[in-house]
Amino acid sequence: MVVVSGSSGRDVAEALAPLLGMQYVELVTRRFPDSEGYVRVPEEAIDVIRSEPVILVSNTYPDSGILQTILLLEAIGDIRKGDLENLKGIEPQSMPDVGPGVYLAIPYYGYSRQDKRFSKGEVISAKVIAELFARSCDGMAILDLHAPAVLEDMDFPVKFVSAMPEVAERLANVVKPDFILSPDKGAISRATEVANLIGCEFSYLEKTRIDAHTIEHTPKDLDVNGKVVAIVDDMISTGGTICRASDALRRQGAKEVHAACTHGLFTGGAISRLANHVDGVHSTDSLPNPRAVVSAAPALARGLKELLE
Repeated sequence: MVVVSGSSGRDVAEALAPLLGMQYVELVTRRFPDSEGYVRVPEEAIDVIRSEPVILVSNTYPDSGILQTILLLEAIGDIRKGDLENLKGIEPQSMPDVGPGVYLAIPYYGYSRQDKRFSKGEVISAKVIAELFARSCDGMAILDLHAPAVLEDMDFPVKFVSAMPEVAERLANVVKPDFILSPDKGAISRATEVANLIGCEFSYLEKTRIDAHTIEHTPKDLDVNGKVVAIVDDMISTGGTICRASDALRRQGAKEVHAACTHGLFTGGAISRLANHVDGVHSTDSLPNPRAVVSAAPALARGLKELLE
């Protein structure tokens, strides 16, 4: 089998291939001067893509990642179907269809938070994107999807995998926390998993959603006096919730506060903001970011092995 990627997800793909005992091949991706995307399966990769099942590693963030993923899936699909027709007339123009065998591994699934309608007229974007991908591949493995329930009823193989074991290992070795905190009750399963793996206490912040764009968090009266606390979530975007929680924890006597996540979006100056409120930030490399200290590849490898079996 072969692991391939375009420019999006390249680092994760390179790390994933040896874990699966597979070859890594980089596909051609670039942009025209007017910013339109271009993708191509290089000629030297055609035989291996036709001879074995293929795993495409590709992110769907930012928006350009969605389009690149769709185009790459279509390019791989054409190669496997034997549709090689081209204007130069280079032979062969067609070959036998080798059948199914294209799988998509998504380190970070963009639009994952648009998983339900908060107002009439909204689209459930997370599901729309999955349905687009499902037309061109035979299964997906998605790393720490924000709300897996949105895709659980799809008539299509989807494996949801978690990097929390790797995050827990990082925290246990580097931070040595006494307490794991979830930013809200809905994400308590992640904090629970990490806390159980480390062997420490856990709890959560009370969250109230005002509307689709506004969330209020109320810290509970936690016994964190003199303790090292790690706040664990699936993603950190602006970092505002983490900063407010950290301030509240310090008021309650926390000795250190760290933030850990699978997906480090770090938008709008989040890294600088967090530096003023927490003692450390620990993220996977599901997205390239300056705090990527945990590999996303082992978790994806687990899911892909289950998917392929």
